[in-house]
Parts: sequence; structure tokens; C-alpha cells
Amino acid sequence: MLEISGLTWAVTIGLVVGLLALDLILAAARPHKVGFREATLWSVFYVAVAIAFGVWFAMAHGGDFGTQYFAGYIVEKSLSVDNLFVFVIIMTTFAVPDEHQHKVLTYGIVLALILRAIFIALGAALLSLFSFMFLLFGLLLVYTAVQLFRHRDEDPDVEDNAVVRTARRILPITEEYVGGRIVTKIDGRRMLTPMFIVLLAIGSIDLLFALDSIPAVFGVTSEAYIVFVANAFALLGLRALFFLVKGLLDRLVYLSTGLAIILAFIGVKLILHWAHVDISAVVPEISTPVSLGVIIGVLVIVTVASLVKTKGDPTAKAHAGSLTAHKSVEKKEQAES
Repeated sequence: MLEISGLTWAVTIGLVVGLLALDLILAAARPHKVGFREATLWSVFYVAVAIAFGVWFAMAHGGDFGTQYFAGYIVEKSLSVDNLFVFVIIMTTFAVPDEHQHKVLTYGIVLALILRAIFIALGAALLSLFSFMFLLFGLLLVYTAVQLFRHRDEDPDVEDNAVVRTARRILPITEEYVGGRIVTKIDGRRMLTPMFIVLLAIGSIDLLFALDSIPAVFGVTSEAYIVFVANAFALLGLRALFFLVKGLLDRLVYLSTGLAIILAFIGVKLILHWAHVDISAVVPEISTPVSLGVIIGVLVIVTVASLVKTKGDPTAKAHAGSLTAHKSVEKKEQAES
């Protein structure tokens, strides 16, 4: 059992909030298009911070917990790349100006962290009270994996998002962006700008990602603190990673397939853990080092395979994957049947 003091929690949360504040201040003080060099430096910085934390954590609390942290971080980092696909789709769909994408991403990451903190607290409480939650989390991940694999060649329909549709219908929203503002005043009337819709889209998408992201990292560790820091450090680097790799995302054609395999693997791991605890100790469990090896192996294979595929077929394009079929796709399938 991992024992984390209140002081350690406070310092950790303070570090995360400080890094977020730095991002927000930079975005507000100097709106600009983020270049490749700047994105690279920030990406290296956030990865270095995550690795340094992991080294300290392993030295302070033992190699086993350190391995759990790195496994959780890699899981969250790989799933966050799928977030990037959706962020690209949102930025393109709503034509967010380049100089304001930094701000949108930072606010989106803040929303994601808040939602994940809530889910982590709920998940940790449920797992400590009811061991069958491991079974439910496992089945949820397997179901998510199957759906993601089935719709791996699709993208989420952002415009069809229920939250976005409702907001457009009932709220006064301007046609054009007004600088980087969320609220503006036109002819004495207070109105929202499309920036508000963009944040709603990102927030609602973040909620959906949290539904598979949190159970996935609970699959490699049952410690709430490790789940929190793995999520936090993976998300903190997401803004810089977006600007660094958005031009390369289209080449990762097998990423959704790889993520489906990882989610299914972790789902099976959770189900085996439940069976080991609640049914019989004879049922084998999958260790954290094995999980880490499988996750890294799958990511390496799908990345190399994707690059080989796009080199041989430049027209091949990656997709974020979707958990449900689009209405147009469903109608087409019904017509064909």
C-alpha cells in the first residue's frame, strides 16, 4: 500500500497548478502561432519533468511503484495522442485562428485535468469498496476497444455533439471570433463567441476520453496518487505535443488499432485481477512489468507499421477512431444490407 502524506499531495498539486498557470500566462500575454522550435523545447521540458518525477518517485517509494507510474504515464501519453487527433478536428471544424490555438488547448487541458481528478476520486473510492468494480472497468475497456476497432477508420463528428448543438440553439453566439475573447458585447448586448463553443466541444470530448482513460490507468495501478500524477504529467505536455506533431498525425494510420489492442489488453488484465481476488488465487495475474512491455511493444509496432504504410501509400490517412458510427455511415450500412 502506497502511503502519500498530505504535504506530498499539496506539493504535487501545487507543481501541476504552477505549470498550468505558466501556460495560461504565456497564452494570455503573447498570443501567437507556436512554431516547431518552441513546441520542441516545451515538449522536451514536459517529458523531462515527467521522467524526473518518476525517478524521484521510484527512489522515494520503491521500484515497483516507480514502474507502475511509468506504465501509467505511457498509457496516458499514448491515449492522449488520440486526444490530439480530436483537437485537430475541432480546431479545423471551428476554424480557430492560429494565434488562439495555444489558449484553447491550455483551457482544454485544464478542463481535462478537472474531469479526470473527479473520475480518479470516484474510481479509487469504488475500487476500495467494491472489488467487482475491477470486473466492470475491465468489461468497459474491452467494449471500448471493440468499438474503437470497429470504427477505427472514422473520426468523431464534432458538429453532431449534443452539447454543441444545444449551445448553438439556446445561446447568443457571434458569427466571428472576437480576438481571443469568450464573451463580448455587441450593440449593448452581451454575447458569446465561437471560442465558447470550441471549449464546450473540447470539454465534452474530454469527458468521453476520461471514461476509458481512467479505467485504463487503474488497470496498471490501483493507487490514486499514481493515477493522478500519470494523468497530470501526460496532459501537461499535450499542448506542446499538439504543435509538434499535428503535421505528423495523419501518418499514424494504425494508431487507433494499436490503442484498441492496448485497451483490450488492460481490460483483460483487470478481469483477471478480479477473478484472482474474488474467485480463485489459481487464476493468473499480469504483472506491471509485463504490462509495460506489452504497451511499449504495441506502440512501437503500430508506429513503425504506420510509417511504412504511409511511405508506400502517401494517400493513406490516419483517423482518430470513434466509439459510435456516424449517422451517415449507419444509413449507408443499412442501405447496403
